[in-house]
Amino acid sequence: MQLFRLIYCSQPFGYDLPMLNGILADAKTYNPPNSITGALICREDIFLQLLEGPKENILLTYSKILNDDRHLNIKVLLEEFCENRIFPQWHMKDDPARSWFWTKEQIHSGILQTISKCEVIDAFEKVANSLPE
Repeated sequence: MQLFRLIYCSQPFGYDLPMLNGILADAKTYNPPNSITGALICREDIFLQLLEGPKENILLTYSKILNDDRHLNIKVLLEEFCENRIFPQWHMKDDPARSWFWTKEQIHSGILQTISKCEVIDAFEKVANSLPE
């Protein structure tokens, strides 16, 4: 099986802890039997999600996200085949946007429209590297 990676960003609609817990519960139920791993970087102004697994399963999952009313202004930032998973042990790791992440002002002014593939992957690698062994 060749691995596929998709990273998208969206604007949360009605962001709060119960909504985030609902997304994570859905992912933790749906992702394991579909060989999907990844991470969700989140705060009240942004969702930045990485999904990795079989291409067909990733694209089906993304189509469900497109129809999920908890997301607004969804945009794919990266789609690629990859050799290795960044989050092999996490069916969905959630991570609050830390200080190394882009500021709310940068997000509002459109930084995600101009960042490189390397910069967006680097954000997720920082999350992965901060995980306990």
